Amino acid sequence: MPSRFIVVSLAHSVLRWPIIATGCTMAAAVWLEVTMRPRLGVSTYSFWHFTPEKTPLDDCLRWARELDLDGVEILHQQMLSEDRDYVQGLKRLAFTLGLDLYALSIHQDFVWPDAEQRAEHVAHTLRCIDLAHELGIPAIRLNSGRWGTSGTFDELMAARGIETPLPGYTDDDAFRWCIDSIEACLPRAEEQGVVLALENHWGLTFAPEGVARILDSFDTPWLSFLLDTGNFLDEPYDALAELAPRACLVHAKSYYGGGEWYTLDLDYRRIAAILRAVDYQGYVSIEMEGRECASTALPKAVAELRTAFDGSP
Repeated sequence: MPSRFIVVSLAHSVLRWPIIATGCTMAAAVWLEVTMRPRLGVSTYSFWHFTPEKTPLDDCLRWARELDLDGVEILHQQMLSEDRDYVQGLKRLAFTLGLDLYALSIHQDFVWPDAEQRAEHVAHTLRCIDLAHELGIPAIRLNSGRWGTSGTFDELMAARGIETPLPGYTDDDAFRWCIDSIEACLPRAEEQGVVLALENHWGLTFAPEGVARILDSFDTPWLSFLLDTGNFLDEPYDALAELAPRACLVHAKSYYGGGEWYTLDLDYRRIAAILRAVDYQGYVSIEMEGRECASTALPKAVAELRTAFDGSP
């Protein structure tokens, strides 16, 4: 039976779909071969770096549409309210603009010796799971937490993310607290259909071994991994390649104008190849962490990533 390939190149994983062509004397199976690339989105953090005046999320959504992106990751601390009208308004606007809301990036810290403190962070995470469900968002960014012995986050960055345990405790204690806290959140995540996406975001997830230790403690589809390209400062490509098979979401850092804390010269063609090798299908979420104004930096970041992933600006 005659057959042929119609090739559409979008420069990622290959799908083959059969199309049946009928005629008077034969039926030919025609295969459509499509190479897919990850969807490209942006975190609203890219528009607001924790300055006193928050950049409205409505504006962020409209700018994402102007950049011809596929979706938006909402930074929880950037929300002006959790009231129903505000939440439903965001969801309606995203739908009207043709944008997915694919992740809610939240802050919590499970590394506390005090059980009551950990319980507060568990309660916050549960509330954010419910909020993501209300927004129609399928995943939240999860932090492991950190000791805090290095001081402020600025001081942690000055120490390149390295800090020591509190006196009288070890990292084993911290991992146990973190794992127990995540376990307390998983039933709600499954109930609401929201994936907990653990990010390599300093603290216990400073290195690939810490990420794996937490993830390997569970056997559930409701805990996954958020791969941040800019949070492994030493030998980043080895770490990214090691953890890429686990990723459900990717943060793509950019540093136009120089980074708020540091600047990495990331090779996104190399990173795209790493993700392509593991057939990554999810979102690549831009986090513009440079000092340049988002209005000029983000178009450059979008062009850089599109070129890296599919060869087109």
